[in-house]
Parts: sequence; structure tokens; C-alpha cells
Amino acid sequence: QVQLEESGGGLVQPGGSLRLSCAASGSSVSINTMGWHRQAPGNQREMVTSITRDGNTNYADSVKGRFTISRDNARNTVYLQMNSLTPDDTAVYYCHAGVVLTGGTYYTAWGQGTQVTVSS
Repeated sequence: QVQLEESGGGLVQPGGSLRLSCAASGSSVSINTMGWHRQAPGNQREMVTSITRDGNTNYADSVKGRFTISRDNARNTVYLQMNSLTPDDTAVYYCHAGVVLTGGTYYTAWGQGTQVTVSS
């Protein structure tokens, strides 16, 4: 099994920046696409961004030009640099990863979430 450990959330003022990290740990697995979703109070969970092993990225329109996703394949770690944050970015951010087990089974692993609050 794979565990995802997130870090980097917190409180930031509007216009500020935060960097989230998510490290995947587990043996005999391969990590494919990694990314982030977020869920604000009263809203459904929504896709924020994702990145393949080859570095191809995808962003929600609401974060394009402000957020940047990157990854370190050797460390099975994904990063999310968030700039020009607004109160609308306030949410719990969840890391996810596509996991392939040794026998070929594929599933999506999720982190426990990290709170990002943008407020003055």
C-alpha cells in the first residue's frame, strides 16, 4: 500500500504564497500521475492540477498562471507552488497519486488533506 503525506498548508494573507508538498511512500509500487484536488466548505471536491511522470501538466482554469505543479520522481514527491492567493483558494487540499502495484493492480491513493486559509 501507498501512504501520502502532505505538508505546507497554513494561513496566508491575500496575495501571498504557499508551497505544498506530498510524498508517497510504499514498496513494490510505481507512482504514475500525481496531483491535487481541493474542497471548500459547502462545495464539492474539485480538481486543481495534475502532473504525469513525464511532466505533462493540467490545471483548472481558476488557478492557471498562479499555481505551478512539479514533481521529483526519485522521491515520489509532488509540489504545488501557489502564488497570488485569494480567499477563494481557501480549502482543504488533497494530494492524490495513481498507484500501480507489482501485480498490475491500479488504484488512486489520497492524502488526508492539508488546510489552506487565505485571509487578512
